[in-house]
Amino acid sequence: MRRLIPMLMLAVLACQWSSSASPSIPTPFSSEYLSTAVAMTFEAQVTPTSPSSTSTATPVSPTPTITFTPAPYEHYTIDYLRQRSYGEGTIEIVKTIEVLDQFTRTLIRYSSDDLTLYGFMNIPAGDGTFPVIIMMHGLGDSGSFNSLNFRSDIVDALTNESYIVIHPIMRGYPPSDSGDNMFRVGMAVDMLNLMALIKTQGGQMGALEKAMPDQIGILGQSLGGDVALRVLTVSSDVKAAVLYSSLSGNELKNSQQLYKITVDPQFQNELNVLPSLLPRISPMYYYADITAPIQLHHGTIDETVPVSWAKETCSLLSAAGKNIDCIYYEGEDHVFDGEIKAQFIENIIAFYNTYLSS
Repeated sequence: MRRLIPMLMLAVLACQWSSSASPSIPTPFSSEYLSTAVAMTFEAQVTPTSPSSTSTATPVSPTPTITFTPAPYEHYTIDYLRQRSYGEGTIEIVKTIEVLDQFTRTLIRYSSDDLTLYGFMNIPAGDGTFPVIIMMHGLGDSGSFNSLNFRSDIVDALTNESYIVIHPIMRGYPPSDSGDNMFRVGMAVDMLNLMALIKTQGGQMGALEKAMPDQIGILGQSLGGDVALRVLTVSSDVKAAVLYSSLSGNELKNSQQLYKITVDPQFQNELNVLPSLLPRISPMYYYADITAPIQLHHGTIDETVPVSWAKETCSLLSAAGKNIDCIYYEGEDHVFDGEIKAQFIENIIAFYNTYLSS
């Protein structure tokens, strides 16, 4: 009998541990693991006793519990961007820069999450409402509050064709605020917030009184093309998109090239992210979800973004069944000039006239 009692106690303890075992942890790099980070904590589950108590009860061993916190890169994923909301605040005109016969150029300001962003907006003269085109600049190629150093020739040509053109000064470029921008996701969030404001405030009193809220086009140049590709995979609100000497939808390639060009630690940090996470972050894996027609323009001797990248983008979008028109300019580099630029502007005007209603 004395031998039987210890054996029974061991059996009871074994059953108690089995019933309180922790849930299984997702296998690393499974879809469940990628969406949550598992944090293990241990809490002693000991019944407190009063100071005068003479109880000699043995404390219960700590029992593992599992708490879930967002994975560190989850908010950079396409799926996350699709689920969050956009468009708080308003677009306001800070000042009128100049008034011409064809249009008025203004400096604007709007909020994107907790940042304040600036930009330029050209508003066509005359009555009525007009489609809106958002033009996204490239690396180190932003506008400036003082110098108006931006590609006004393209913006002005589109405005003369009766388009409201907004040229945001993207985050990280003064006077706009700086903020998290790993994989250019922050810039994409800023554009999605801007689009949401156009949709809710277009045609209403205020800065966007002349804007058609449901007729939005985008134009992304170089780094701005990467931003445009992400926006296209997240939102179906874009009715027409132009890619001009654009980066790839493959963020590994982009990070490598941007670090090579700038030696900026930010891009080195991107290269430290596990490659297994990049398919959830890179737009190229979501091309099948794009709804807008796209016109792509690239020079054949581009030394900043290889033309092979543009051909890959064109091929992947075509294979996904997307409406894509790819135009290559023989002997042209990253930024178009002279007759080639005039031809490029003529091509994009014809494209927007086809797909944006006026």
